Amino acid sequence: MAQPIKFGIVGCADIARKLSRAIKLAPNATIVAVGSRSEEKARRFIADNGLPATTRPYGSYESLLDDAEVDAVYLPLPTSLHLRWAVAAAGKGKHILIEKPTALCVADLDQILEACETNGVQFMDCTMWAHHPRTAEMEDFLRNSDQFGQLKIVSSIASIYADSNFLQNNIRVKADLDSLGALGDVGWYCIRAILWASDYNLPKTAVAFPNAIKNEAGLILSCGASLHWEDGTIATFHCSFLAHLTFELVVVGSRGNLSLSDFVIPFEENSAPFTFVSDSGFKELVKGWKSLPSKKVVSTELPQEALMITEFSRLVGEIKDSGAKPEKKWSVFSRKTQVVLDAVKESIEKEFKEVEIVG
Repeated sequence: MAQPIKFGIVGCADIARKLSRAIKLAPNATIVAVGSRSEEKARRFIADNGLPATTRPYGSYESLLDDAEVDAVYLPLPTSLHLRWAVAAAGKGKHILIEKPTALCVADLDQILEACETNGVQFMDCTMWAHHPRTAEMEDFLRNSDQFGQLKIVSSIASIYADSNFLQNNIRVKADLDSLGALGDVGWYCIRAILWASDYNLPKTAVAFPNAIKNEAGLILSCGASLHWEDGTIATFHCSFLAHLTFELVVVGSRGNLSLSDFVIPFEENSAPFTFVSDSGFKELVKGWKSLPSKKVVSTELPQEALMITEFSRLVGEIKDSGAKPEKKWSVFSRKTQVVLDAVKESIEKEFKEVEIVG
């Protein structure tokens, strides 16, 4: 049996607690080191999260990257620090699992991806829902022209109702840490879902809705946009820190549609539903519908974040053990998401003018 991929966690953000659990659950991964700005904080993270006593605490990110035993790093750092530390990690030959948004802009992400390419390391962002088996089942339906037809409309909503402490102190509302605000955080999920539904075909243009709400520092707390393809396909999304917890996705084709209300984080850890239908119509005298929607529940033994770790570790293992090349599709997906995010941000900055999307 192949040796598990040895992870180092660079930073002790709250989300790192969830990912440390995911690494422990994954059958082909283990944590060997945790780095923070102080060794005491790294030790406390190791103890609080039940990591092995052999896990090495480091009082700097540099020290962790110098650990020759670390195969891969998980980077839950504020977005403003991604460029520096992802490039540094790649330069040390560490494979990179990075939190979203991947960068402040696509130009920064391109530098990260170039460093990964140069050093032959795997790159993947932490869009966890992409790894749930439900996603594969939905994709089978979307790509079936006899059931779904041609894509016409996508609508996505991702929102959380943030309390006053979040709105004042969270890194996502700090200009020097995560200057993309809600657009970079929950908006990333909306854009990725739209691109996934379109088989990652980039839209032609983006137009932000004229209702963006910002805090005193100018960071986006709530916004939305429409995306347009040359064939007439249209997508809309709304993302917010000011609305009730909602993760809605509706994908409409010429012959069918699917929908779900928990696309980012399933309602239940071990199962996830979606609803789909094909060739609906009205009964005589429009007394109701025929071809009613069906609900499918997809089970999984591991939560989606552990499945993400398992897939990432599999790819890293193939590189280490068999000399395989890094799987580039994850870089492509991240970059296209960042390109659209940049275009929406530009439209907001240009007072909601239409912006051409250039891949």
